[in-house]
Amino acid sequence: MIRLLRELERRLKANGLPEKEAWDLLALASGLSRKDLLLGLSRTPPPGTEARALALLEKRLGGYPLQYLLGEVEFFGLPLKVQEGILIPRPETEGLVELALGLPLPKAPRILDVGTGTGAIALALKKHLPEAQVWATDTDPKALALARENANRLGLEVTFLQAPLTGGVKDLDLVVSNPPYLPEAYRFQAPRELAFESPQALYAGREGLDVARPLAQEARRALKPGGFLLLELAPENAGLLAQELKAAGWEGVEVLRDLTGRDRYLRARRPSQELEGEKGSLRGP
Repeated sequence: MIRLLRELERRLKANGLPEKEAWDLLALASGLSRKDLLLGLSRTPPPGTEARALALLEKRLGGYPLQYLLGEVEFFGLPLKVQEGILIPRPETEGLVELALGLPLPKAPRILDVGTGTGAIALALKKHLPEAQVWATDTDPKALALARENANRLGLEVTFLQAPLTGGVKDLDLVVSNPPYLPEAYRFQAPRELAFESPQALYAGREGLDVARPLAQEARRALKPGGFLLLELAPENAGLLAQELKAAGWEGVEVLRDLTGRDRYLRARRPSQELEGEKGSLRGP
């Protein structure tokens, strides 16, 4: 088993991929847990393990995401099923959840996750805010089916809606989203792994703001006065949209950094004294 592990590590490293992925590939190929794999490294691999491991390796070297091979990813402590064509939850989005949990929300907040994908944000917030009423929208029926499956597996109650943007949900305390935010031109330089995810969940027009802008407009109507909008964005766009939100009359507009120090999150608040019919508007794309 140790010989096979070293061969996987060598070939991963030679192709610029993390050596530690060899443990995941070998565990998957052998049907063993990481713990049992560690304890059994001196043993002969179970029948068929080497052939399966090398087949998985070839697929990985071709750019296929490790998360799709494993079929699961951990997000904010929750094991979520993932599948090809649906956005893989990223560590950066865990920072978005942390920011949401730090907001001064009411005891039983009304929360909407826009573009839920696997359900990651909605489920993490429901887990940590059990009194919250949580909705999640997506236009992709395949993503919604997976999100519902994840919710059922975790025993978390979230209302999933097949709808664009806010889906008509009103009187919210928080609208949170990791919308598509990559500029269209990035397709030509994107890592190979992105080709296996949903392009609709990744790219958003020339600037990367073709979803975030209309989402902010709808969120202004969907939020209660004083309600929060919280977005994950590309670092080059967070400041631009922040300026537009300020010009549109949002309060407390702030760009926040991720763990790598990059401008990643945008937080804003609907004016607490705003009356119906007095909402500002953002410029079009």
